[in-house]
Amino acid sequence: MRVLLTGYDGFIGRNVMKTLTDVHSIHVIYKIERDFTEKLDWENELAIRVKYCDVILHIGANADTSDQNMSSMMMTNYIFSKKLFDLAKKYNKKVIYSSSAANDGVDGIPSNVYGWSKLLAEDYGKALDMDFIALRYFNVYGPGEERKGKMASVAYQAYKLGQFKLFPKKPKRDFVYIKDIVRATIYPLFNNVEPGVYEVGSGQARLFEDVLDLMEIPYEYKQEYEIPDWYQYHTKSDKSKWMSGWEPEYDLESGIKDYKDFLK
Repeated sequence: MRVLLTGYDGFIGRNVMKTLTDVHSIHVIYKIERDFTEKLDWENELAIRVKYCDVILHIGANADTSDQNMSSMMMTNYIFSKKLFDLAKKYNKKVIYSSSAANDGVDGIPSNVYGWSKLLAEDYGKALDMDFIALRYFNVYGPGEERKGKMASVAYQAYKLGQFKLFPKKPKRDFVYIKDIVRATIYPLFNNVEPGVYEVGSGQARLFEDVLDLMEIPYEYKQEYEIPDWYQYHTKSDKSKWMSGWEPEYDLESGIKDYKDFLK
C-alpha cells in the first residue's frame, strides 16, 4: 500500500510516520512538507503524487487556534485541502482526514478561524461522494508535542515551566493520548470503515487540575478577566461516533503515566 502523508514533520504526523515505517506492507512514498504550497508548481506536483499513491493521510494543518490570520489559515487548512480532495476524487483515492473537535466550537459553531477552516474542509470532502473519512481529534497530548510550541498540551507546558496558571471556571477537556490517535488514524488502512465523520477521544471530560495533579506539578488560578470570550469550557467525544471496532487503550491516568516515563 502506497501512502501520501501530509504533515509528516508535525506532532501527530511524525508519530504516524514512525508507526507506518514499522509496517512492512505500508510504504510512505510521498511526504508533503510544511512549506509545500510555496513552491511555484505545487499544484502539478501534488497531482502527480496523488495519482501514484493508493491512500492519502491528510494530517498537515496550521493548528494554532489563536491565529487570526484568515488568509494564511484558509490557504493552509482549506484551499490546500480542497485541491487535495478534488485530486483524490479524480483519481479515486481513499482519504483519511485529520479533522478537529474545534469544528463544534461553542454551541455547535466554530469559535475561531482554525475551527472554521477545518469544518469547511471536512464539509467539502464529505460532499464529494468518495471514500472520505474525517477523524475529529480531541485534545491530543504525548511524546513529540514539543514541536507545537504554545499549542502544546497543558501537560507538556506545565512540565516545561514546572508550574501552571489555570482558568478559575474549571473547564473540562477530552484528553486523548497520542498513541490512541495514531491507532485511530491508521485504523481505516487495515479495517473496513464506512466513509463519514468520526470522533477520536477518550470519551472522558477531565479537569485541567486532574492533568496537573497526575503530572505532580503545582498550579494557581488566573484572574477571571483573562479568559477569552471564544474559550471552549467543555469537550467530550461521543462514543457512539467512534469508528466501529476502535476504542482508546489509554485513559488519562495511564496516558500521563506513559508520558511521564517518556519525559524522564
